[in-house]
Amino acid sequence: MSEHVMGNVSQFDDPFTALRQGDGVLDIDDQGDPVKMVLGLKDVRKAAHSWQLFQSGAIPGRIVVPSEVAIRDIRQLPFELDPPAHKGFRGLLEPWFKRPAGQAYQDKLTDIVSTMLDSILDNHTVINKRSSPEMITHDAVKDIALVLQSRALTVLINVPMTEAQTWINWGTHVFRSDDNPLDASKANVLYDYLDEQIAHAKKAPGEDIYTELLHAEVEGKALTEEEIKGIMILTFAGGRDTVINALTNSLAYFSENPDALNFINEHPENLNSAVEELLRYFSPLTHMGRVATKDTQVAGHDVAYDSRISLCWASANRDESVFESPNEVNLTRKANPHVAFGFGIHNCLGATHARALLRIWVGQLAERVARVEVVEADENTEQWGEVARKVGFHKLLVRLHKRA
Repeated sequence: MSEHVMGNVSQFDDPFTALRQGDGVLDIDDQGDPVKMVLGLKDVRKAAHSWQLFQSGAIPGRIVVPSEVAIRDIRQLPFELDPPAHKGFRGLLEPWFKRPAGQAYQDKLTDIVSTMLDSILDNHTVINKRSSPEMITHDAVKDIALVLQSRALTVLINVPMTEAQTWINWGTHVFRSDDNPLDASKANVLYDYLDEQIAHAKKAPGEDIYTELLHAEVEGKALTEEEIKGIMILTFAGGRDTVINALTNSLAYFSENPDALNFINEHPENLNSAVEELLRYFSPLTHMGRVATKDTQVAGHDVAYDSRISLCWASANRDESVFESPNEVNLTRKANPHVAFGFGIHNCLGATHARALLRIWVGQLAERVARVEVVEADENTEQWGEVARKVGFHKLLVRLHKRA
């Protein structure tokens, strides 16, 4: 669902308020497989922590909402594992995915963001047929966020920057077709690509993640090619549209809140808290599912064995019993226990990378951009049962005005 809008592009309403304050859940149907969405922060955290009751290691693709059962049978690792198997794979991967905390890694991300802003701010006018200057517009989704996310991913995977163009050509989704959750053709493109990359790493080992995984062991056993593909599918798909949403939505926010850009520029010590608040407010991923291992309850409601629940991060992040003025952006919010990157043993493996990129992006915007002008906006709205939630934009045409 989409809508062309002008004005209030920075506003992301919470459509779950009444349900969260009432029953605490929302029942939806996903391809004939019902899901009970858990809405309150306390209940979401409790269910996420209770992996024995609500498993991730169900049929591959079933914990994702919309379900991916129809389009893949490869288990995403360690995302679709529970303890004790989860521990070994998580332990293997965490050192690689913690690399973004290092300065050399962040310097590379800074170069990527700076190059993008250089291209926009230093070449921002053209002459039209009437010989009058006219500012170029950029689609924040495809021209900016998609490119930044793809180029930054080359640093995480540790492959040449030129590889990013292949991923950019795939569009904003690398695994799922834009208009049909049951279409497996997009998934097959990714599978074929990964087969090629793994084969290449076997013939010509390098310092990339494929080579790392080919030489890795879990519990004394080498990884199978299917396990390597499961890790890489998660790496490509898990932080794709979510990071694109976060980058794009920040531009939408700053377009109607220019004082926020000035505040961060003048008070860079608040950059980290500002980014965490934007993550809470936007919640780039609405929710993620689990499967009940026995008859139980969640948020006071019965849940039958082998039925699905989902942990609604977006609703939990607006829980008025936890966050003061939850529908307002407070860039200096002190207590901010948001769950934008999930919670529990399955908190996002790529969170360190995403946070580093977002901090550099927001910091560079504050330092170099005086004003973000939105020319056209096409909202991306998700429909979950009776609830419609704005998650980002299909298109956001912007002009960035250089700071003097």
